[in-house]
Amino acid sequence: MINLHSSVDAPRKDSTAPVQDSSFKNAPQLPARYLSQVKQKSMRTEQQVNKRTDKALSRLLKQEKKMKARLWKVDSVAAGNIFSKSIDSLGSLKAGLKNKVTSKLPLGGGGGYLDTLGSSLKFLEGRGELLGASKGKLADVTNNIEALQGKLQQADQIKAYIREHKKQLKEQLSQYAGFTKDLQKINKEAYYYGQQISEYKTLLKDKKKAEAKAMELLKKMPVYNDFIRRNSQLASLFNLGSSGAATAQSLEGLQTRSQVEQLIQQRLGNDPGARQVVSQQMDQARSQLNELKSKFPDLDNAGEMPDFKPNPMKTKSFLQRLEFGGNIQFQKSNRYFPTTSDIAGQIGYRFHKNGTAGIGMSYKLGLGTGWDHIAISHQGVGLRSFVDWKLKGTFFVNGGFEQNHVSTISRVDELKSWSGWQGSALLGVSKKYKVSAKLKGNIMLLYDFMARGNMPSTSPVKLRLGYCF
Repeated sequence: MINLHSSVDAPRKDSTAPVQDSSFKNAPQLPARYLSQVKQKSMRTEQQVNKRTDKALSRLLKQEKKMKARLWKVDSVAAGNIFSKSIDSLGSLKAGLKNKVTSKLPLGGGGGYLDTLGSSLKFLEGRGELLGASKGKLADVTNNIEALQGKLQQADQIKAYIREHKKQLKEQLSQYAGFTKDLQKINKEAYYYGQQISEYKTLLKDKKKAEAKAMELLKKMPVYNDFIRRNSQLASLFNLGSSGAATAQSLEGLQTRSQVEQLIQQRLGNDPGARQVVSQQMDQARSQLNELKSKFPDLDNAGEMPDFKPNPMKTKSFLQRLEFGGNIQFQKSNRYFPTTSDIAGQIGYRFHKNGTAGIGMSYKLGLGTGWDHIAISHQGVGLRSFVDWKLKGTFFVNGGFEQNHVSTISRVDELKSWSGWQGSALLGVSKKYKVSAKLKGNIMLLYDFMARGNMPSTSPVKLRLGYCF
């Protein structure tokens, strides 16, 4: 059982805390909303971590109580020995979520972006001129980051407990039949819980405008970069001093490259054949490790390896599954000039890692009849539905149904009459390509199976250029 102690905040004694520095009086102030955005993000993440942890522990408790009741009918003594202590431990962990957890790491010791964020707040202590009117919020925001850091540590400890506990259950129940599916459910819950916590940590890196601007300004200051080098989590691991370089004492006990090479030579000798075999085995092991890391990039322990095929969308929230985008399509009446342009906006929901379904609306903009007669007019509107499914690589199959009002709209009341609408049944392929980190482009080639039956008839082949983010 893991004891997670709650306590009130104690004053920190930190010899590295900066004093008031007059050299920053002429430095540009950080955005006024910087601290507010950091506070909102840390509080939201803390609530999400706490809620997801409570949900995982509740499910595990419910599952183990069912398993205990089933085993009690077969072997009451074993049921008590196996489940009574673990059920109490899970209940204790669940109750501990209501308490405030004090982090055992220094501020900024949460790893990754949380390390940078905490160290940045520590740097701003005593440098209120960089914060302007918002400097009074610094202590409050620092407490929020410490609380988040404590909750993430608590979540990591609970992950470790569940990981070890499910191994024990597998060994203890190996002699009893009928518990395979129950153990699979526990394994799934443990895996998805770990993935969800990793997802929350990743979301911390998403910086809003004021936060991104503040980090940009700080990184331009040499004194800030020096402070981060000396006070980050990595610096604390190697006991880097004020000089920013590792002393001989800091590196004591670490093997150097020459020592490793010497050890290999002692074991293998000078036989080139043996060295080649070892090199091949190392390359093979490295290849297998990289393959596993590519499949499960968020795993931090081999014990969390799933024994089932995970669904990567399981840990995504509803909003994270939404994809927004649009496309444009041209229709022409002669060889050179397009007469209308269909401009559409859409929203999709990722129901599978390879599939998206959604709806959209389009507006038909009239462009005229030729280069000698260019005229902008309202030619119609449309309602769309679609399904996108990945075929291979960046190629997708795309299909859907549409209703288009293809006559000129002079009054809004005309849209109420379904006699002016035409249907379309589309199927085709699309090619997606990366435009930027968050924006993707796509080219769609579709065939309309109802085009010939419409009055007036339209071209059955549709070429659309679009984007999504």
